[in-house]
Amino acid sequence: MLKFENCLYLRLDNENLKNMFDIKHNGVSWIYSDKVKKHFLNPKNFITGKTPRWKFNGYGTSGSAACGDVMRVWILVDAKTQKIKRFGWKTFGCASAIATTSMLSEMILNRGGMNIEKATLVTPQMIIAKLNGLPVKKVHCSVLSDRALKNAIEDFKKNLN
Repeated sequence: MLKFENCLYLRLDNENLKNMFDIKHNGVSWIYSDKVKKHFLNPKNFITGKTPRWKFNGYGTSGSAACGDVMRVWILVDAKTQKIKRFGWKTFGCASAIATTSMLSEMILNRGGMNIEKATLVTPQMIIAKLNGLPVKKVHCSVLSDRALKNAIEDFKKNLN
């Protein structure tokens, strides 16, 4: 069973997983890759409270409650090295929204943290590639994750001055 804060419980067994992730609707494929499934079911660097329990110096949001997907990203940048040392996130949205933000957090924290200038070069297409693809109607989730990170980096830079 998965429990998401303030959400319903979802009983997952093999048949439910197959039905949830391998769907065709009106001729459009909604088949999710194993990496998307992995990051949805076991999200990395997810914040369970309202905010992180660690110090952060950059915060960004993206999306809209009206459209259904809202991403929040908190980062801790080492002022000396300019590397993102911590990346926490909270996403209110679908499996693709959760998976893209989880994957982005891994990409940024890999190898001891990514330099903020290099992090600004990450694109939604890079996130999708790392997830081995997304259904066409879910590509916007990678855009929202990317935008939340960029907003957190902008917030960090603004707070330096």
